[in-house]
Amino acid sequence: MEVIYVLLAISLSVSLLFLGVFIYNLKHGQFDDDYTPSVRILFEEKGKKQ
Repeated sequence: MEVIYVLLAISLSVSLLFLGVFIYNLKHGQFDDDYTPSVRILFEEKGKKQ
């Protein structure tokens, strides 16, 4: 039974670590896309027929 408590504590600490790293990267612009908007006009949209 004690093993379940240890595994639960480890899994919670690892998940909190990943959440912290994700929030850190989110605030420091890791997921900002500066390239795609500038080249989006070069690609033709498919599916729009008029």
